[in-house]
Amino acid sequence: MEKREVRDGEELARDNENLREQQQAISDVLRAVATSKGLQPVLDEIVAAAKRLCRGEHAQLYLAEGDQFRIFSQSSDLDEAYDYAAEHPHARDRTTVVGRVGLTGEVEQIPDVLADADYSYEGQRVIGYRALLGVPIVLDEELIGVIAVARGDVEPFADNHVELVRTFADQAAIAIANARLINAVERQRTELARFISPAVAQLISSEQGEQLLAGHRAYITCLFCDLRGFTAFAETAAPEELLEVLRAYHETLGELIPAHEGTLEHFAGDGVMVFFNGPLVVEEQQLQAIRLALAAQERFAELAQLWRKRGIQLGLGIGIEAGYATLGRIGFEGRYDYGALGPVTNLASRLSPLARVRSWSANEPSGLSKRQSMRTPSASSSCGVSASPSRRTRFEVFGPADSV
Repeated sequence: MEKREVRDGEELARDNENLREQQQAISDVLRAVATSKGLQPVLDEIVAAAKRLCRGEHAQLYLAEGDQFRIFSQSSDLDEAYDYAAEHPHARDRTTVVGRVGLTGEVEQIPDVLADADYSYEGQRVIGYRALLGVPIVLDEELIGVIAVARGDVEPFADNHVELVRTFADQAAIAIANARLINAVERQRTELARFISPAVAQLISSEQGEQLLAGHRAYITCLFCDLRGFTAFAETAAPEELLEVLRAYHETLGELIPAHEGTLEHFAGDGVMVFFNGPLVVEEQQLQAIRLALAAQERFAELAQLWRKRGIQLGLGIGIEAGYATLGRIGFEGRYDYGALGPVTNLASRLSPLARVRSWSANEPSGLSKRQSMRTPSASSSCGVSASPSRRTRFEVFGPADSV
């Protein structure tokens, strides 16, 4: 009686230990699903847990690609086994346990691969296993992969081991579904960024996107630029030449705007409006606008030189203003833009025509030292800090202060 009680106690202790190990493994997998930034670490954790809890010696995870299954994860350090599997994907046939799962969509076992007349996968010689378990990974009733567990003992896997691997296969399906969703969002964001500002594309898919798109007030710096002589050029230029010039001009600005943390508001022919500090917060927004203006001047000089050789005379004017504006979604159902509304945008557009070619006009930004950021063409040029909101002083800028 005492021996039976001791044996029952030992079995109960083993059962409890197995349960704790299973719970820990499942917890590790769930944690990997919740915290991982990629699919690979999650599937690696799943494969390792499946091998460990099923008392296996080797485990692999395959994902379906057409009519074949290609290896994606492996539990052991047998690089030659992974390399062989990568070079020899599994077909949907009876020559492998993965292929059999591909045919039936159900759990498949091979108690002894050497005694199975249909089994012929040469990977067995690399690893040396005898028994195999294959469990399907199913997502939305579609077979998307297989978990295969191998061991050297010639015996079938117990039912509880099969159920454990089923659980891990379900977790793998969830991880793959999450990865597909993330990839789809990233593809959509990338594609969206081709048509709108990258900052706005990121805003649309963020948690605060709907609130910020609805409208909010912010202190921004607005930059407006246009081409001098463009109207006369457009009246005489061939359509192909006109569009070629515009594309080169827009491509130049398109490279500089995100590099200086700007948000493109819109193109209007040769007119381009950019603002800073919306929707993303920009440190030193006024300086960033100034740096963009200087970089645009430098890059535009190269374009203008090429155009002059073709008889095209164009100049660049830039206006900058800082102040409060309302930012948000503008437009109608089916066609929206993210824009800025307020006097700051109007003043920037009015300053642009006042700038002489190879310079640009700006109102003194609040809290920005002229000495710190810019130089003016001469001592007689108008420059200074505006005394009040109704009295602003315009100045022209040719370059940064440290260049003189």
